Amino acid sequence: MEEQGSEAPIRIVRKKKGHGGHHGGAWKVAYADFVTAMMALFIVLWIVGQSKQVKEYIANYFKDPGAFFENTKAGGAAMSGKIGAAVPTAEEFLKRQEENLQAVGKEIMKEISAKPGLAELSKQIRIEVVKEGLRIELLESPNSVFFDVGTANMHDDTKKLLAVIAAGIRGLPNHLILEGHTDSRRYSSALGYTNFELSTDRANSARRVLVAEGLPEDRFDEVRGYADTMLRNPADPLDAANRRISIILKFEGKKDHE
Repeated sequence: MEEQGSEAPIRIVRKKKGHGGHHGGAWKVAYADFVTAMMALFIVLWIVGQSKQVKEYIANYFKDPGAFFENTKAGGAAMSGKIGAAVPTAEEFLKRQEENLQAVGKEIMKEISAKPGLAELSKQIRIEVVKEGLRIELLESPNSVFFDVGTANMHDDTKKLLAVIAAGIRGLPNHLILEGHTDSRRYSSALGYTNFELSTDRANSARRVLVAEGLPEDRFDEVRGYADTMLRNPADPLDAANRRISIILKFEGKKDHE
């Protein structure tokens, strides 16, 4: 009688193919977190470099995004700093700046006219809004000059005048440009000193006085010396009014000279 034996059942093992083992897709999550963090960093750096007005817009958006977009679509009123206030157009923003700077200019003229000894000099001051911002010009006359002839040595009355101007603009955020101009009378010097150097030195003299009167150094973007290349009275190149110092308060947000 044959002996019947029992054979063990055959097992087929199929191994799953794959990579990463127990790590799975964890690295993808870590990478996504890294990219998100970098994006957030770049956004923060961008915001830091923007003007105060733009920062206010962004702050209002995060306080109430729905109201922000509703007011943006509606247009109209200029931003008042409150949640949900409408964003002004570029034209409205510029107009508001012009009005503010014009008011500052009028106040400066009022202060100069009220100062004993400076009232007469107010006739030699011109304040107007130009392309870059508010320009305050000190123009010499045949009978009244701001510097010693042919030098950057400033008269005491000029320093007092600049002190009043500094007080009027000290609290503003606007950056400044200083310009010096001369007439077309040739400046002769064996050392090669010309009207370009003279106009630049006079502008720098004005800058130093303004700084001494409390204006921070970092508010000055440029000091320019034009010599006689931008005459105020081209019809008379030797007119005393061509000799002048210009103080320009730039519109907020303007970084470069246009």
